[in-house]
Amino acid sequence: MSMNALNGIQFAEMVIQGANHLSANAKLVDSLNVFPVPDGDTGTNMNLSMTSGAKEVKNNVQEHIGKVGSALSKGLLMGARGNSGVILSQLFRGFSKAIETKASISGKEFAAALETGVETAYKAVMKPVEGTILTVAKDSARKGVQAAKSTDDIIEIMEAVLAESKASLKRTPDLLPVLKEVGVVDSGGQGLVFVYEGFLAELKGEKLPDSPEAMPSMNELVNAEHHRSVQSHMNTEDIEFGYCTEFMVKFEADKLAGKPFKEESFRQDLSQYGDSLLVIADEDVVKVHIHSEQPGTVLSYGQRYGSLINIKIENMRQQHSNIVGETHTPLVAANAPKERREYGIVAVSMGSGIAELFRSIGAHSVIEGGQTMNPSTEDIVKAIEEVNADKVFILPNNKNIIMAAQQAAEVTGSKAVVIQSKTVPQGLSALLAFNPGADMESNEAAMAEAMGHVKTGQITFAVRDTNIDGLDIEKEDFMGINEGKIVVKSKEKVAAAQELLAKMLDDESEILTILQGEGVSEEETAALASFVEDNFPDVEIEIHNGEQPLYSFIFAIE
Repeated sequence: MSMNALNGIQFAEMVIQGANHLSANAKLVDSLNVFPVPDGDTGTNMNLSMTSGAKEVKNNVQEHIGKVGSALSKGLLMGARGNSGVILSQLFRGFSKAIETKASISGKEFAAALETGVETAYKAVMKPVEGTILTVAKDSARKGVQAAKSTDDIIEIMEAVLAESKASLKRTPDLLPVLKEVGVVDSGGQGLVFVYEGFLAELKGEKLPDSPEAMPSMNELVNAEHHRSVQSHMNTEDIEFGYCTEFMVKFEADKLAGKPFKEESFRQDLSQYGDSLLVIADEDVVKVHIHSEQPGTVLSYGQRYGSLINIKIENMRQQHSNIVGETHTPLVAANAPKERREYGIVAVSMGSGIAELFRSIGAHSVIEGGQTMNPSTEDIVKAIEEVNADKVFILPNNKNIIMAAQQAAEVTGSKAVVIQSKTVPQGLSALLAFNPGADMESNEAAMAEAMGHVKTGQITFAVRDTNIDGLDIEKEDFMGINEGKIVVKSKEKVAAAQELLAKMLDDESEILTILQGEGVSEEETAALASFVEDNFPDVEIEIHNGEQPLYSFIFAIE
């Protein structure tokens, strides 16, 4: 059996079986969490993202493969959740862009489209980390292009792609030390392998034995768990180009008459000024994201084609910016006015108590999500629309939500800025720094600066035995996490919390905010407060019932 051309109907079936196979194995992908905390959701994020793409494909099945690809890209974009889901959406965004004008494609065109997808995904990530889904996608696409030099059989090419994706996945621990330390392969890479296994099975007319008859409903995933993405293991001091520069150029006819806009040439010209370049254009505007040491030069180049709008420049070294992270409905304050406001604040929250805390200090829309379920790009877009504001600040409050928030900011009609809060304490601190009387740039700088003045601690429990950062951790141990690093373990919840606070509090600490989680008694919280009062008498204590799942305590130290 061979196949030398692929049409839209055949590709749609590949997408659907790839989504089904990923869904059937989502929990396995979740289990590859680097940290043993109960929030491993790379599989969940990729599953929900791919399910959204497959749903859009089901609604647009037709012979023209380019149009089916466009439907997949749209569905993935709006359904993308977490870093893994966003990267998956970018892989198929590039793939779909490469085939958008074609009624059917050959094997060589299929392989080339996979490689285009990899290029798009790498450009979309601030600082790509090797040993992740990006590496698996890159290696397998290259093998596909190599295979296409000797055959145009799409089945043979897909076999080569899948074989190399599995080989690349096995190599990920050699590229990312934390994977080798814990003894797992990259979870996002494993998710991509499952998608590719579904693709090949469909091409060969096979049904994988563990694939469900139909994709699961979102409600079946209500209790899925959240994950700290491997993608976050990097250092900001490695940033070579220090200014994150984003802007849009609104095309002007008189300027285009002298110098017609060509997206590829535009991208190539800008590439000399930095890295992490992303260029997205339509008939009216071009949006640019680039890391550069010469933001002024970049802006001047853009002005050759039209007027500059939505300019944002961030000093990444100063702000220590990092990329590393069933459905739920954005919850909007009931008394939100319908009239257009100047500023709107969208925050992501886990736990009803924390959600109410965000509302009480100024958030206009709170999306219930965070640790237990990452909201999608579409969820965040809807929340932005609900606040009905000209200018919107988005507080992800979780590093695994930042990329989805950034995608939402790009596609919304409002001027939206993502404040890269990676924890609830950072988000609360940033929101308290917001000044409705200041301009957007001043607020952005003040909110980003405020995040640097708060330290975050968390108490949770281990879901499996492991050894990490020199600690032998057993299942059900309570763990103390200081700024993302596990530093404490104990069989007792309060004991773990006391030991963590003893490590985090110092002579410069002034205020400790304790967010009490689900299942924590008032007596346990009181005992913890008494420990702080006895050992750190100068520290002021604030206690709120956050009602957050999975994390017994969250600490904010200022």
